[in-house]
Amino acid sequence: MTIKITNVNPDDLLDIFKIEEAGFVPEQAATKEAIAERIEHITDTFFVARNDDNKVIGFINGPVVNQRYLTDDLFIKTTVNPANGGFQSILSLAVSAKYQHQGISGQLLKAMEENALSNKRQAVTLTCLRELIEFYERHGYKNEGMALSEHGGAEWFNMVKVI
Repeated sequence: MTIKITNVNPDDLLDIFKIEEAGFVPEQAATKEAIAERIEHITDTFFVARNDDNKVIGFINGPVVNQRYLTDDLFIKTTVNPANGGFQSILSLAVSAKYQHQGISGQLLKAMEENALSNKRQAVTLTCLRELIEFYERHGYKNEGMALSEHGGAEWFNMVKVI
């Protein structure tokens, strides 16, 4: 199977929403409206993984922000990215269950990191649950401690990769 990473397009909304719903508990999953807003405003930092049939099997997205760590308001409202500078955030990274453990998440992270580097971002930043810290550390992210986030009522950790 060949995986192709592309920028999102509006027709991908329903496939992305299904993957989002399956990958996150309801309190943490983005709404269909939030995903649609991200598709509209941050197409340049919203990537999808497609299989041989061109079906969306995973995605990564996040706006460019001015601060090192994510804030909960980012999960609700999305604005257009600046051309250069700032910090590339990651709000969602998810892969369809059928395609997990095949390196697709790593490919999506790499696409986001390459985009951040070419646009002179300072770092890539995200929050993750305790059980995902090791995964992100394997991809070069550093755990910078407990996040202030209360998103979905969970305990989050700040993960940052300087690029």
